[in-house]
Amino acid sequence: MRAGELQRIDRFETARTKGNRLYARLYGDILTGRLRPGEALSETRIAEQHGISRTPVREVFQHLAKEGLLRVVPQIGTFVAPISLAAVSASQFIREALECRAVRQAAERVTRMQIAELRRQIAQQTRAIDAGDHLAFFTLDEAMHRHILAIAGHPKVWDLIASVKAQLDRVRHLSLEDGDWLEMIFRQHREIVRRIAVHDAPGAEQAMQAHLRTVFGAIERIAAAHAEFFEQEPQPEREIA
Repeated sequence: MRAGELQRIDRFETARTKGNRLYARLYGDILTGRLRPGEALSETRIAEQHGISRTPVREVFQHLAKEGLLRVVPQIGTFVAPISLAAVSASQFIREALECRAVRQAAERVTRMQIAELRRQIAQQTRAIDAGDHLAFFTLDEAMHRHILAIAGHPKVWDLIASVKAQLDRVRHLSLEDGDWLEMIFRQHREIVRRIAVHDAPGAEQAMQAHLRTVFGAIERIAAAHAEFFEQEPQPEREIA
């Protein structure tokens, strides 16, 4: 292969790598709430900040728009999309259906070693709260739910859940910015682990269901101050008989 061709490949790979990094950065910033719903994004400014041309930035914007995280308005600009309440409801339904059944199985089959690991995770969550680090708490929250599915014998189910909960995670991140809400979620985690540890399958399921349904209360609290953060898709019109 000629030197010129190698240089073109290197430039292509560098642009692609930067584009992938930009996608990951914007995706994470939108999910964690660093970029708020409705916030404007400048294609030119982002291209300059990341040292790439506008073309890969435009491609990243289009990708995120397809995922419902950005809204591109022709001739006006690009904005962080509002949170889709329909998507939140759908992903919560999936989580409840799968995780409530899984936590029953986890309570029935959990071992002493697995209980010890759950309690270790609770201790880590305590330290994250004491440090006021809601982002670290979110990561530990995810790890605990993933571990419960593994105890139930369904570790791969978490991959399915993770693939459909981006809009739900946006609500969760915003809610955890409130210290009181963070403490409540932590108390619910402790109750779930307590129920699992004593092999109380019905109690564990009830605790998990209450925990997962808190997202609806979170939406109410956030919307009270920022109704514009959310988008309620219009319901299809019913035919008149």
